[in-house]
Amino acid sequence: MNQTPEHYLHNEDLLRIIPQQSLNLIEVGCSTGALAKEFKIINPLCNYFGVDIDPNYAALADKYCDYTAAMNIEHANDSFFEDQKIRDCWIFGDCLEHLQDPWKILRKIRAVIPTHGCIVACIPNAQHWSIQVRLSVGDFRYENSGLLDKTHLRWFTRQTIVELFADTGFKIIEGFPRVFNEPNKDPFISLIGSMAQTAGFDAATAITDSLPLQYVIKAIPI
Repeated sequence: MNQTPEHYLHNEDLLRIIPQQSLNLIEVGCSTGALAKEFKIINPLCNYFGVDIDPNYAALADKYCDYTAAMNIEHANDSFFEDQKIRDCWIFGDCLEHLQDPWKILRKIRAVIPTHGCIVACIPNAQHWSIQVRLSVGDFRYENSGLLDKTHLRWFTRQTIVELFADTGFKIIEGFPRVFNEPNKDPFISLIGSMAQTAGFDAATAITDSLPLQYVIKAIPI
């Protein structure tokens, strides 16, 4: 199945949440290396390892990373993770949702990550208002990109993102929603609040949680 189309844009919000003092980073799903390129400007002394399932992307990222590997992280054996125990920052930019078992991968990382290390991630929001609207009319069709990307295997909301990391030995210490200007949302927002209230939940929280397209988070081992 085809991966995200080739591009050289980086996620500015994800870059902002990466600790600038990180010396040994590993990015799973590094694509063309756009994020590595930008972080190298901030911290040129760091060692940046890019991993991507697509060999063509890994080859492109090699220009900006110290080294790369073309591999499926879910096929990596325990020795791979043991070899990465120096990594003080693991990066998953719109990647965890593509894994069959992100819980297993996070637990493997938890077993080797140093106490001062962290995970930073950008994760799509399955509670986004547009998905709720489409579900209400049965229009849940996979697409080539976006929230309904056909390569997404797992779906998360704000609540279940917190649970994902808590269940795998991490605590989210920083994070924020990525909310974009989407004027088409306006007719549906109050309806989402009413639906939540009818179900016995807080309408304001339901509305707030329906706005982000993605969440960017930083988690530390506990």
